[in-house]
Amino acid sequence: MADDRLTEIERHMADLEKQVDDLNTVVIQQGKKIDRLEKDYRALRDSVDASLVKPQSEETPPPHY
Repeated sequence: MADDRLTEIERHMADLEKQVDDLNTVVIQQGKKIDRLEKDYRALRDSVDASLVKPQSEETPPPHY
């Protein structure tokens, strides 16, 4: 009886360890993806020339106004 209980606990622990490993893998992948997205965002932000964007007071209204 005690051996069965110990075996069940060990099985449960093994399942929990697998879940932690799987979640850790996902977190690492997401961190890498976030790093790439932040790098791409910075590159896009830096590539936009501030002189191309006019202040709203200088913008001409669209034709339907």
